Amino acid sequence: MKSKRGLAILGSTGSIGTQALEVLETYPDYFNLEVLTANGNAGLLIEQAKKFKPNCVVIVDEKGYQPVKEALWNEDIKVYCGADALSQVVESSEVDIVLTALVGYAGLKPTISAIKAKKTIALANKETLVVAGELITRLALENEVAVYPVDSEHSAIFQCLTGESGNPIEKIYLTASGGPFRGWTMDQLQNVTPAQALKHPNWSMGAKITIDSATLMNKGLEVIEAKWLFDLTAGQIDVIVHPQSIVHSLVQFRDGSMKAQMGLPDMKLPIQYALTYPERFPTDFPRFNFMDYPSLTFEKPDRETFINLNSAYEAMEKKGTAACALNAANEVTVQAFLEEKIGFTDIAEINRRVMHDTQFVASPVYEDFVAVDSEARRLARELLLQGTIR
Repeated sequence: MKSKRGLAILGSTGSIGTQALEVLETYPDYFNLEVLTANGNAGLLIEQAKKFKPNCVVIVDEKGYQPVKEALWNEDIKVYCGADALSQVVESSEVDIVLTALVGYAGLKPTISAIKAKKTIALANKETLVVAGELITRLALENEVAVYPVDSEHSAIFQCLTGESGNPIEKIYLTASGGPFRGWTMDQLQNVTPAQALKHPNWSMGAKITIDSATLMNKGLEVIEAKWLFDLTAGQIDVIVHPQSIVHSLVQFRDGSMKAQMGLPDMKLPIQYALTYPERFPTDFPRFNFMDYPSLTFEKPDRETFINLNSAYEAMEKKGTAACALNAANEVTVQAFLEEKIGFTDIAEINRRVMHDTQFVASPVYEDFVAVDSEARRLARELLLQGTIR
C-alpha cells in the first residue's frame, strides 16, 4: 500500500459524493479525508462530518453555517461558509486529490483553484469542461495536473486508452441509455411530468442529471466534455443508444479495432478507479453475467425529437463561450421544469434560443465565462417570464 492520499470531496452530500464516501469506507488505510463540502444540505453534512472526521467542512449556503458550526463545535473540525471557501480549502497542503462532485457551473472556480494548487483532479463535474474546456485543459497542462474522469462514459474511454499511448483515436462512441422516454414522439412528450422524468431506467442519480438524461442534454454535455478530455473533434465523437447500459463506451482505433468497457451500472466503480488510478482495487460489487443479458442492443439517438443533443454539437463546433451559454440556460430550465413552471419540451427550446441570443466571445478568458453565464441565465429567466417561447 502507498502512503495515504489526502482527499477533498466537493459536493459530498450529492449522489457522487455519498458514493465516494462508500468507497472510502472500504479503503480506510488508503485515504485521509481532509475536506467535505455541501451547498445547503447541512443535516447530511453534519452526519458525514461526525462519521468521517475530516479536517474541515464547507457549507456554501450561509443559512446552514450556524447549525453546522454548533453541531461540530466539539469535533475538532473547522467549519467554513460560502462559495469562496470552496476555492480556498482545496489549496491545503494536506490535499492530494480533489473530487469535484458539485452540480453545474458552481464547480468551475474551485476546480481552477485546485489545478493551480497542483492537485490531482477526479472530475465528476462535467460542466467545468463544458463551460471552459480550453481554459481548464491549458491550466492542467501548465501545472502538470492529471484530470481523471469520473463520469461512467468518460471513465470507460479512459480505461480503454490505458496501454494505448501513441495509438491515435479514430473515433469514440459514447453510449446513452436513452432515458425514460426513448422512442417517444414530440406529442407524447408535451405532458411529461417531473415525476416521470425522474424515473431513470438504469442509473440512480441526482435530480439535475436525471432530467438531463431524459432530455439527452446529459449526453450532449458529455460529448463536449469528451472533446476536451481526449483532444477530439466533433467528427470523432458519436453517440449510440444502448438501453441496457452494460457497454459504458467504446474506442475505435485507426486499424479499425475497437475496445469497450463493460459492467453493471454502478457509479462506485468509476469513482474508485479515478481515486485509485493506476491501481485497480478489489471490490465486492455485483458482477455482470452475459446469461442475464442475452441481448445487448444499439440504436441511433432521435436528434429530431431530443434537440438538446444537436445544440451541444453546435456549441462544441462553435467553441468560445457557446457551450457556457448553453449550460447556463440548461441549469435554469431544468430547475424551472422541476418546479413545474415550464413543460418538458420547453427545456430544449429555451436552451437553443439562449445559446443563439447570448453574446459570443470567440477567445474567452475566465471573466468572459462569468459574464456569459450571467447573461445566459438572465435571458433564460426572461423567456420563462414571457410564458411562451415559440
